[in-house]
Amino acid sequence: MRDLGFVGRIGAEDGGSVTPPRYDRGGWKPGDGVFNAEAMAAYTLKVADRVAGFVQQGKFVVLLGGECSNLLGPALGLKRLGRYGVVYLDGHSDFRTVDNSPYVGAAGGEALALVTGRGQADLTDLEGLEPYTRDTDAVLLGIREDDEYVEDVERAGIPVWPALTIAADPAAAAQGTLEHLVRDELDGFWVHLDVDILDAAIMPAVDSPDPGGIDHQQLRALLRPLLASPKCAGIDIGIFDPDLDPDGVYAAELTDTLVAALS
Repeated sequence: MRDLGFVGRIGAEDGGSVTPPRYDRGGWKPGDGVFNAEAMAAYTLKVADRVAGFVQQGKFVVLLGGECSNLLGPALGLKRLGRYGVVYLDGHSDFRTVDNSPYVGAAGGEALALVTGRGQADLTDLEGLEPYTRDTDAVLLGIREDDEYVEDVERAGIPVWPALTIAADPAAAAQGTLEHLVRDELDGFWVHLDVDILDAAIMPAVDSPDPGGIDHQQLRALLRPLLASPKCAGIDIGIFDPDLDPDGVYAAELTDTLVAALS
């Protein structure tokens, strides 16, 4: 996306990079908790510092790269500043916990659970700030109809708009999300985008492509009002895998969509 001129096309300053730690599962085995948690926690603190610093300067933040555990950094950084919600755009609920699964492992499959305080304290309670996002301040959009944890999400009181509902009227989904999160007691909200919200036929360059997703036009219509809200602090964008896109076709389409949404 940087090679395609993304930063300049959205009129942004380059805020630099926060280098992630090595992805090391070590001798992890089921029952050991989230793997690479210690390194992930250290990385989360660094991302939180960067995001919170920009937000304090009144800047809108666009965080590129990585996978869904990247949300931990913005969520922690914003919790330092006040009470912020999360708009979770993803083809999957990422709400796996030890209460609804035999074990946990990859934090990407648990990211929404982690930021709402479900999971091991070395990730959910950094700086004693658990939860980074209250259940009442989260919204989930884009999951497929067969998501295995959606009932747990709904029991938590988190509003859910599945992909098929969004496809029928993305503007209505965006409006419903804003009505839920633009409240006096909230200082703002953050948008998390896993690009596997897009249908697998449109965006196969992800680790878990699934049919039944939305298309680029629908994603633009969903994102525009969310990102245009004065209450929106920023967005993180992840899961796109350039190794699965050797010709750069999907990167170009994704970049065009995000430029349009951010413009």
